[in-house]
Amino acid sequence: MRAAVLTAYGVPTFGTFPDPEPTDGFATIAVKAAGLNPIDLAIAAGKIAARMPQLPSVAGSEGVGLMDDGARVYFNGCKAPYGAMAERTLVTPARTLPVPDGISDGVAVALGIAGLTAWLSLSWRARLVPGEHVLILGASGAVGLLAVQAARLLGAGRVIAAARSAEGLERARAAGAHATVVLEGSESDIADAIRAQSGNRLDVIIDPLWGVPAATALQVASAGARLVQLGSSAGGQMPFNPAFMRGPQISLLGFSSGTVPQPEKAAAYAAMCAAVLRGDMAIPVESLPLAKVADAWQRQADFPHHKLVLEP
Repeated sequence: MRAAVLTAYGVPTFGTFPDPEPTDGFATIAVKAAGLNPIDLAIAAGKIAARMPQLPSVAGSEGVGLMDDGARVYFNGCKAPYGAMAERTLVTPARTLPVPDGISDGVAVALGIAGLTAWLSLSWRARLVPGEHVLILGASGAVGLLAVQAARLLGAGRVIAAARSAEGLERARAAGAHATVVLEGSESDIADAIRAQSGNRLDVIIDPLWGVPAATALQVASAGARLVQLGSSAGGQMPFNPAFMRGPQISLLGFSSGTVPQPEKAAAYAAMCAAVLRGDMAIPVESLPLAKVADAWQRQADFPHHKLVLEP
């Protein structure tokens, strides 16, 4: 079968791989679209010790496909050495999520890792209370843009989108952000902008950046605020004196959707699908043929401001 094959740590190449066969606990699925995410690049590069890929193997974590009974489902996680970026793969049926009619394959994939991270970081990890003020850092990316919409749908009183990209911030505003902050200038300038745009109230921070942006946001957070940490694309270090966090009891919360119970994931995915069908949620998606996996890999490394998917 055609597949994105990893023969050495780094970038997979378009080629062929043996077809999967059903085995205990796993079923074959015909892949219609596979998602590309920052974590796929890290796994393929051998940077995550707990998820070192076999060599050779098929790249990719998530996708949408057809089960043998014709059901169209979203899946995340395949049986090694098979991955999502192929014509077929092996999945655990109990961990798939149904995709309703009316939602494209690309959008259905975007609601997976990116969408579930955005939604569950707010609902399940931050325990967002309706009316609270939310700051979305990195709002120009796929997760950030979906988090802006999720915060609004979950009842946030004010949603502030922050990013370096002016174009990305325009998309965030169009998606429902009440205000935007450009992450440029001195830390004090950014802090002042966050204070002004948040109405001097900041309850929840969604942070895929870490580094200076997160440190600055924490400095202006309100008592009882929660920062949910998703990634470190702005830097792996954040030097600051934590004393300011103790009095107001500000919390730093790590998040990985892999720790969320399957029923919670299913409910969140269904809620997002319903929002898409109502026209209340959207995400730009670019589909590329699987044969262009190397090009797509580089574009993901360059931080695209939309979701990339590969079609076998």
